[in-house]
Amino acid sequence: MASGPRVRRTRAGDFQVRLPEPDRQLLRSLVASLREALAGDVRSQPGLRRLFPPAYIDPGDDEAETEYQALMHDELVASRMASLEVLAATLDRTRLDEEELLAWMTALNDLRLVLGTRLDVSEDADPVPDPDDPDAALLAIYAYVGFLLEAVVEALVP
Repeated sequence: MASGPRVRRTRAGDFQVRLPEPDRQLLRSLVASLREALAGDVRSQPGLRRLFPPAYIDPGDDEAETEYQALMHDELVASRMASLEVLAATLDRTRLDEEELLAWMTALNDLRLVLGTRLDVSEDADPVPDPDDPDAALLAIYAYVGFLLEAVVEALVP
C-alpha cells in the first residue's frame, strides 16, 4: 500500500480509507470481541467500565446512579453497538461518507477505551512497549487503534 494518510477527505467531500488487509482483519476481530462483550452482562465486566462511567460525581449517591443506569444503559449499549455495526459493515470499503466515518470514530474510540482499561494504560505510559512485556502485542494494538482514531479525527476536521 502506498504511503500517505490512512484516512483523508476527498474533493468530492467523502472520505478515502486506505487500510491494508491485515489491519482490516485486526479491526474485524476487535469489533467482534467488543460486540460479544456488549451483548453480555456489561456491568459484570470491569474492562467495559470506561464505556459506562458513573453519571454522578458523588460516589455515595448509589440510588441516583442506579436510576441513571436503569434509564440510560440500554440506550448506551445500543448506540455503541450501532457504531460497531457500521464499522463492521463498511470495513472493506475504501470510501465512506461523513456519517459512516463518524461511526468509525465512535467505534474506534470505544475499542481504544476498552483496550486501555484492560491494559491499565496511564498518560505517563511509555508509548513504545518493551518487547519482553507480556502485553506488548496488546499495547501495540492499542497504539494502532489510537493512531487510526487520530487519522479519522484529522480527516473530519475541515
